[in-house]
Amino acid sequence: MLTKRIAVEGKSLKALYTGQSNSVHATSLIYTYLSRVNKPNKAILEAASSDAVRVSTKGLTILSIIASTSPFIGLFGTVVGILETFTNLGSQNSASLSVVAPAISEALIATAAGIAVAIFAYTFHLILKRKAYELSSLLSSQAEVILSQVSGE
Repeated sequence: MLTKRIAVEGKSLKALYTGQSNSVHATSLIYTYLSRVNKPNKAILEAASSDAVRVSTKGLTILSIIASTSPFIGLFGTVVGILETFTNLGSQNSASLSVVAPAISEALIATAAGIAVAIFAYTFHLILKRKAYELSSLLSSQAEVILSQVSGE
C-alpha cells in the first residue's frame, strides 16, 4: 500500500516539477484537501500531510513493541524451562549431562524464537518507517511547490 502511495505521490511531484501540471494529481492524498478550498494555503497542506503520515505509520507502534519485547518473552520462556529442568533433576537419582542437556536445549529454543521474531519485527518496522518518511517527504515537497505557485501569482 505504501509503495503504491509513494509511486502516486512521486508521479504527482514530478508533474509539478516539470511544469506538466500546476496542481497535484487527482489521485494524490493532497488533492482531496485542495479541492475543498478556494486558494491553497499552508495550513490545509500541512493537515493533508499530517493525516497521511498518521495513517501510514499506524502499525509502527505495534511492530516496535513486538521487536522490543519478544526477546524478553523468549528469555522468560528459557528461564521457566531451566527452572523446570532443575526441578525435575531434584526428583531424579542421576544428574548426568545426557539428562540435563536436552532439557536445557529445549528451553533455549524459546530465546531463539524470541530473537527471530524480534529480528523480523524490527526489520519491517524500519522498512515501514522509511517508507512513511519517503511519503511525508513527497507530500511536503508537493506542498512547497503548490505554495510557491500561489505566492508567485
